[in-house]
Amino acid sequence: MRVRIRGFDIFKGHLDPVAQVALVADVRAVAAAAPMFSPQTPYGKPMSVRMTSAGSVGWYADRGGYRYAPMHPSGSAWPAIPASVLELWAQLTGLERHPDCCLINYYGEDARMGMHQDKDEADFSWPVLSVSLGDAGLFRIGNSTRGGKTESIWLESGDVVVMGGDARLTYHGVDRIRFGSSSLLPKGGRINLTCRVVS
Repeated sequence: MRVRIRGFDIFKGHLDPVAQVALVADVRAVAAAAPMFSPQTPYGKPMSVRMTSAGSVGWYADRGGYRYAPMHPSGSAWPAIPASVLELWAQLTGLERHPDCCLINYYGEDARMGMHQDKDEADFSWPVLSVSLGDAGLFRIGNSTRGGKTESIWLESGDVVVMGGDARLTYHGVDRIRFGSSSLLPKGGRINLTCRVVS
């Protein structure tokens, strides 16, 4: 089922349980090659999510700012984006151009993501694709500027969101996790994959 909220195309239940299990296995393979780490904001505050990336570049945050980095913090190259993710991107965006980065965030029980824009990329005409796996997350959608009324929807395991066009720079965030709402991840929590064309 497709739901459209403020330009966000939300494909509810797009991935069936078998596809979700396979995608988690692909994520674990990426994390084995590029272990998850806990980034800091430029203000020195630790982020509540743990993250890693796949692709030619990975998203990174520390006191130096928010940016894309060519290497994992360990100094190794980021692993390739799994074919399953690229297939999903092509299917829902209709684009032949592959994303440069697949950011992988893990949300534990108390993790959240404040309202933000995805704006570290060179060209905002390319859409962003986001995949939810595991526990449900309360996704909040705002406006092109901070403040104002917002709308929220629970993103559940297997949901996929495409954010493009006028919605590309809309503020959005994850307010909380419904911990234990899914049995996909044995220890609970939510995995979010975010694919972006960077340059």
